[in-house]
Amino acid sequence: MQLEETLKKRRQEKDILLMTHLVLGYPSFEVNRTIIRQMVDNGVDCIEMQIPFSEPMADGPVILKANQDSIAAGTTVAACLEFGREMAASYDIPFLFMTYYNIIFKYGEERFLDAAKAAGITGLIIPDLPPEMGGEFMTMARDRGIAAILIFAPTSTDERMGELNHWAAGFVYCAARRGVTGKKSEFGSEFYDYLARCRRATSLPLAVGFGIQNREDVAALIGRADLAVIGSRTIRLVDEEGPEAVGPFIASLR
Repeated sequence: MQLEETLKKRRQEKDILLMTHLVLGYPSFEVNRTIIRQMVDNGVDCIEMQIPFSEPMADGPVILKANQDSIAAGTTVAACLEFGREMAASYDIPFLFMTYYNIIFKYGEERFLDAAKAAGITGLIIPDLPPEMGGEFMTMARDRGIAAILIFAPTSTDERMGELNHWAAGFVYCAARRGVTGKKSEFGSEFYDYLARCRRATSLPLAVGFGIQNREDVAALIGRADLAVIGSRTIRLVDEEGPEAVGPFIASLR
């Protein structure tokens, strides 16, 4: 799978990779362009672009508000697909779409996957689509060279991790804690034991997200994970200080 190969190659050159997240259309596509340029220029290795949904159940208040504001501003799935095509053509890093299954179902599964493939998207994160319900969709994605990225959680048993690994591609997203995005995570022996279980369960790269906010958080993952995921912190930074603050912040993470 292209995404897995790209990340493993980049990983050979760095202690840990950075993946960032933004909500498309928030506060505008033009600002999205500025943010992505700063992210790439400051060493981000992979970018997760969220197609907004009215009820993003895995996301905390910062990303929830961004989703709702983007929808209120008129952001469409078609506009997100076109923006994804523009970004994938402009920068030599993997771009992913993250969204919720209702968006894809309404757009049409095959129509969405064909458009994502044509746009150069290499992976999809759909938090509310487990393989028991989405196995056929995940197979269709794989057939198009698009990785269906699945999520391990601290509550996942070893057996469940094995089941998810059977379907996973690209990398596995390890949620740092229970709950939703945005709240700072605490790292300790229980968390590191969880990451060790994740590592045993899959040969795919491990990405850790939910509450990763600063250089110390990123450093704590070196040797235990392959990607650190920065989400709500960047959105909050844009809200408080403007998009120009993103570049220095990303540069400060290593």
